[in-house]
Amino acid sequence: MSLTADVKAELTAVRDPSPTARVAELTSLLRFSGGLHSIANRVAVEAELDSDLLARRVARDLMELYGVRPELVHVQGSGARNGSHYAVRVIDGGETLARQTGLLDQRRRPVRGLPNKLTTGSRSDLAAIWRGAFLAAGTLSEPGRSAALEITCPAPEAAMALVGAAHRLGIPAKAREVRGVPRVVVREGEAIRVALAQMGAERAAADWDQMRQRREVRAGVNRLVNFDDANLRRSAQAAVAACARVERALEILGDEVPEHLREAGELRLAHRDASLDELGHHADPPLTKDAVAGRIRRLLAMADKKAEQDGIPDTEAAVPVGAED
Repeated sequence: MSLTADVKAELTAVRDPSPTARVAELTSLLRFSGGLHSIANRVAVEAELDSDLLARRVARDLMELYGVRPELVHVQGSGARNGSHYAVRVIDGGETLARQTGLLDQRRRPVRGLPNKLTTGSRSDLAAIWRGAFLAAGTLSEPGRSAALEITCPAPEAAMALVGAAHRLGIPAKAREVRGVPRVVVREGEAIRVALAQMGAERAAADWDQMRQRREVRAGVNRLVNFDDANLRRSAQAAVAACARVERALEILGDEVPEHLREAGELRLAHRDASLDELGHHADPPLTKDAVAGRIRRLLAMADKKAEQDGIPDTEAAVPVGAED
């Protein structure tokens, strides 16, 4: 199952005993999954849902909370919506239900956001609003740079109402439009974990946190590996360049090179991957790394000066392309 399906399966099993929370969840679910329609000049309330189990639960809640008997319809996916989905429809008594749930105001006008009595309710009511909205139109992507918990909204007013409820729950949600469609988005791993926990998906929140931490550890290891690789490449390039310059210096100076500088140069060529400190230990008698560095530096400077006097390529000319940095 996808992350979204896992979360929805867990949320479907959440049953808040509070009557106001049940009403808030059901109203939010209806608002974000379809809402109001006109069928044969009558107001109908309809919800289109991804799960047969969720559809049957919504139908049961409608009967228990409002005493209506909805129609359940299995709809084959087409167009932009693939796969099967399920419609829960209330036609007889639809207008009364719309008024009771706050989807219609007293003047029979559709409420574009969410009923004010819900968005100003208790924390459990606000959590129920988010639970219903996610069950209706929510998605959750994998942890990572583009991780997001998103809810597609039927109108900008509904998005703003959901954002307001989120902020009261301590969830840093934002409203935005994607190709003209309003959405509410929660980003960052910890914020997503909080949102899942507030909605009641405790298991999904814990699983999400584990997945996020594992990904962060892998990313950290990869950064260190890449850093070490880059350091190794730079060290190898520096060693190649240094050895090429020393070889050219000994070639330019020939018999004119002082013996102690020749020994330092030959030591460099004999132990090409060794550090200056290691080279000092190989010397007889042992030298400090500063002494080794100073002798090699003087060897190169003497050779470059002679090359300039003789009008021939200096030690830098011997460095292979790509080993200069």
